[in-house]
Amino acid sequence: MDAREQAAWAGGVVRELREEIGRSIVGHGEVVRDVLVCLFCGGHALLEGVPGLGKTTLIKTLGQVLDLATSRIQFTPDLMPADIIGTNVLVQDEVPSAGASADTRRVVRFQKGPVFAHIVLADEINRATPKTQSALLEAMQEQTVTVGGTTWRLESPFIVLATQNPIEMEGTYPLPEAQLDRFFFKLALSYPGASEISAIIERTTGGAAGQPARVLDAAAVMDMRALVREVPIAAEVKDYAIRLALATRPGAPEATEMVNRYVRYGASPRGPQSIVLAAKARALFDGRLAAGFDDVRGVCRQALRHRILLNFEGEAEGASPEKLIDDILARVSPDGTAGPASPER
Repeated sequence: MDAREQAAWAGGVVRELREEIGRSIVGHGEVVRDVLVCLFCGGHALLEGVPGLGKTTLIKTLGQVLDLATSRIQFTPDLMPADIIGTNVLVQDEVPSAGASADTRRVVRFQKGPVFAHIVLADEINRATPKTQSALLEAMQEQTVTVGGTTWRLESPFIVLATQNPIEMEGTYPLPEAQLDRFFFKLALSYPGASEISAIIERTTGGAAGQPARVLDAAAVMDMRALVREVPIAAEVKDYAIRLALATRPGAPEATEMVNRYVRYGASPRGPQSIVLAAKARALFDGRLAAGFDDVRGVCRQALRHRILLNFEGEAEGASPEKLIDDILARVSPDGTAGPASPER
């Protein structure tokens, strides 16, 4: 297939995926799209929202339409790292012998934990201690697990989809900055409207709803990942993504007045990496042959909101990463000039 045919195929696949996911999920169209962006970019997503908005259902449905092995880890304060990655256990092993019965011996074997799956749902990840949260770091970054000096490779594709409740603060542990930075996107789920609630009630209180059909398999997901990376992006578009990320760092020439006043730390290099890769995926989803300025602007909030750490003044005055990103988008223009951004291209 040539580039146009590949873009058309990718756009059709994404539309089919969204339709099938829509059989189980009402609304949240942008969140569904962004989760697919994370999947096809090889990243991980942190979903934040109050209980009952369908975060867990969305993740389980994703495993169904992709026919991928899915595991769920319920994070609690007493959860231990071994409960996630697995541990070495002592077992009885039968050894064939010349006699009538087999001999037995004790051997140490590695018992894999729930992290050995294609899609890992880390439910309420901020309820576990930092020690347990850190058990995911190697898996998220290197796609490996090391236990007792032995390194185990996780199967591809591999994605961690974590959820957290933004309201309940009692009994929770904030995610370390190093782990937050390893999430490709942070997605915020909002309350559904009246029409969406009506559709939810109709589905959940009526007859049995139809199950979503399988659309892709693991091999096709990896093909799509390779295709995303082949999408071209112009130098000026990539430069725009870099300048947006640099504008989140206090003291940088690109930083806005609000950033210098309210921000303690800005985005790491993973920020612009996520923006550029997500912009490529967004263009491919729409069947376009190259990423543009509007693609960069469209993924900026999701890629940067969890990479901006407020200082004391910012927290005291109620500043939010979203407000800061909106201010950056308004003041950093695609053509490199100061002042309000020029119209999207």
